[in-house]
Amino acid sequence: MTDMITLNEEGMEQIALRDFVEESYLNYSMYVINDRALPHIGDGLKPVQRRIVYAMSELGLKASSKFKKSARTIGDVIGKFHPHGDSACYEAMVLMAQPFAYRYPIVDGQGNWGSADDPKSFAAMRYTESKLRQYAEVLLAELGQDTVDWKLNFDGELEEPVILPARLPNVLLNGGSGIAVGMATDIPPHNLREVGEACIYMLDNPKASIDELCEIIQGPDFPTFAEIITPREDIRELYKVGKGMVKCRAIYHKENDDIVISALPYQVSGSKVLEQIAAQMQKKKLPMIVDLRDESDHENPTRIIIEPRSNRVDIDSVMAHLFSTTDLEKSYRVNFNMIGIDGRPQVKTLDALLKEWLTFRITTVTRRLTYRLEKIKTRMHLLDALLIAFLNIDEVIEIIRTEDKPKEKLIKRFTLSDTQAEAILDLKLRNLAKLEEFKIKTEQAELAEERKGLETTLDSKARLKTLVKKEIKEDIEAFGDERRSELVLREEAQAFSETELIGSEPVTVVLSEAGWVRAAKGHEVDPEGLTYRSGDKLKLVAKGKSNQSAVFLDSTGRAYTLPAHTLPSARGQGEPLTGRVNPPSGASFEGLMIGDISGYYLVATDAGYGFITKMENFLSKNRAGKAVLKVPKGGKVLAPAPIANIGESDVVSISNEGRMLMFKLKDLPELAKGKGNKIINIPSARVAERIEFIVAIAVIVEGQHLVIYSGKRHISLSMNDLEHYRGERGRRGNKLPRGFQKVDKVEVQD
Repeated sequence: MTDMITLNEEGMEQIALRDFVEESYLNYSMYVINDRALPHIGDGLKPVQRRIVYAMSELGLKASSKFKKSARTIGDVIGKFHPHGDSACYEAMVLMAQPFAYRYPIVDGQGNWGSADDPKSFAAMRYTESKLRQYAEVLLAELGQDTVDWKLNFDGELEEPVILPARLPNVLLNGGSGIAVGMATDIPPHNLREVGEACIYMLDNPKASIDELCEIIQGPDFPTFAEIITPREDIRELYKVGKGMVKCRAIYHKENDDIVISALPYQVSGSKVLEQIAAQMQKKKLPMIVDLRDESDHENPTRIIIEPRSNRVDIDSVMAHLFSTTDLEKSYRVNFNMIGIDGRPQVKTLDALLKEWLTFRITTVTRRLTYRLEKIKTRMHLLDALLIAFLNIDEVIEIIRTEDKPKEKLIKRFTLSDTQAEAILDLKLRNLAKLEEFKIKTEQAELAEERKGLETTLDSKARLKTLVKKEIKEDIEAFGDERRSELVLREEAQAFSETELIGSEPVTVVLSEAGWVRAAKGHEVDPEGLTYRSGDKLKLVAKGKSNQSAVFLDSTGRAYTLPAHTLPSARGQGEPLTGRVNPPSGASFEGLMIGDISGYYLVATDAGYGFITKMENFLSKNRAGKAVLKVPKGGKVLAPAPIANIGESDVVSISNEGRMLMFKLKDLPELAKGKGNKIINIPSARVAERIEFIVAIAVIVEGQHLVIYSGKRHISLSMNDLEHYRGERGRRGNKLPRGFQKVDKVEVQD
């Protein structure tokens, strides 16, 4: 970079703006990555968190001490180690104190530290008090034993630890999230007992695979008791690549026909969930729910009551809808991005993470033991001098009393080091008692034994690993607990469809001759008794339910679908059907159906052709409809006839010449669309010229009667009477009795 710097005439340095911005932004990026946003693999803390914990330890705020004002702590942090905003620093401290935010809280707070419902509702730092929790010992216990490197603080007056000597992989236990420049981290919390056991297993099996480790570490373990529904295969894949998603779902149970939600996903607000459900209720998207209450209290931190309309409501379906549409089910990004031992950010797999942390831990323990060994050697060196002094006490006193330079004389007389001579000269008179000689020899023996053990451990990798395992087991016993987030395999949540959200009430759809449509509540409506516009009258009527779709069949064979609940009320005269759909010019509506989409209908033209089809084949969201029935030249569409049972039904068709034919319905094909097969034999030329055509068609089963109307007269024919007209499909049929050969309409009656 210095090669690009030039001097101007005034001797000032000049640099290209592009190069300056590039270097400045790179420096800023590395600062944000290393000194602000990402946790370190060693202690799992970001710099601000590390400085808060260290500052509290320096203030003596251990778990056994009294609480101190949080403002005092934050003042020390920002004044000595972290020159940033006090509010941001305090918020970082609050996060470490909230049991619903941290799996293993580090700070113990007294006062208002927020709630799970509103984590940012904590009181100002001048009102709250704090100290460290017992768990903080995992991070601080070995700090003064030369276990970590130190650096100068921002103004160069004090020293602070580069990292804390964590005894457990806190980066996994409490996790963390952060956004740096060009990268981010989202590490979920884990169970201490599982992570500790996995570390012990990896010490015994350095080449352990992720599949083996996942037998111990089941998955993340959040502070709340919501269940994790991500499949184990996906969790294993997450650990193999270091990235992925984890999905959590609230826990509920049935209590006196009510739904009780007892646990919410991590970082989900109960009040927000209540708002989301209430909003759906106001929009009438949850007709099966009549009441919603929050009964949460101190004993039951989460207790949300949902009251169904009746005990017939499917609770599991309701909850599946709420899981899909509210925060009762939440997904969390996972990104194991952290700063490694080498000081570089990297996304780590589970096995690489544990292996690297164990390297850090073994190095830390080695430094601790080495530090203790040096302390022992120094002390034993001094004890040797003190023992010499006690064994030659009179001579030592004489030298001190008579010599001008007693230190040099002592060194020369007893072959002492400078340090040993200083120790003899610093002896107090009270320590010249006879008992001191025994104490020195006892201490020498104890230190010699400890020194031997330390040297043996430091010289053996196996002993070092055993020591690390022993200490991890001790911490598991001290801080381990049961898993909170159970892993459960659940079906994917599905929201209710529009029809499922509509109440299932009986309706009668009415279509007039002029094409005006409306829907009346109930099935006891008299369609002919409704009021119609001048010159208009009833044409078609169908009975169904409000959550079903009404299908209209026009004279060209096209079908149009409208949800029954969207049709205008029968209290008025309705509205033109052409305002909702776009039929071909000149087309009229000849058929009306409403019912279950799996129901069957017989569709036919008066040219003598037809087929069987399902209701679902008529359905279409297109305003222009859907072509279903092909109409021959000169033919017209007949009103579709509903079918209850294809195998037990017969088809009756009557022509304008008074011929009637009956045959088994199953002789007709089942099609999705088309012209169909011949029902009764009518020459196409006679149809085209409208000389002969079908005037009525009906589907009838055993036990029913066919009523034929001709003018003011009618005749009722039983199935026995109709046997005279039975024949093969496509025949001409037999003539009806005199006086009934001109048929106006037919009805099927039970």
